[in-house]
Amino acid sequence: MTYEINTPISDEVISKLNVGDTIYISGEVYCGRDAVLPRIVKMIEDGSIADQRFDLHGAVIFHTAVSVSGVGPTSSNKFEIESSIALLSKYGVKLHLGKGALHKETVEALNEYNAVYAVIPPVTALLGDKTSDCRVAAFPEEGMEALHVLKADRYPAIIAAAHGRSIYD
Repeated sequence: MTYEINTPISDEVISKLNVGDTIYISGEVYCGRDAVLPRIVKMIEDGSIADQRFDLHGAVIFHTAVSVSGVGPTSSNKFEIESSIALLSKYGVKLHLGKGALHKETVEALNEYNAVYAVIPPVTALLGDKTSDCRVAAFPEEGMEALHVLKADRYPAIIAAAHGRSIYD
């Protein structure tokens, strides 16, 4: 199936998605990777996330850095990234966007917290034409690896893990 998804994403939308579905994501998308995601996890654990000016409930987190070259997915199975997925999902992130296979335990955690993982083509030029209004949301000292929020217009992706199943199995 093919779905048009707008952020923030509801539990109802997630419940309809299956491995192999094509999605087009529009709306606010947070961008973070190795440097930022562990910091957000720490903020969730210590309660300081409530002090931030960003809301991850129903959010998409794209595993990428933002540079003048644009955005493109990094490997989601890097330790610093994959180890953040369960807690971020528990906290309310509904869609993790990147590339590569995830471990079985991560796929199970996505299922437990009604979240999904999608892979996106590593085509920076394509995504550049579908991106507007990019700004730093937190951690500006991290430069291109700061937490950014951008406005996506129909980012194409394929659901790679949903409801305890993975496209890589």
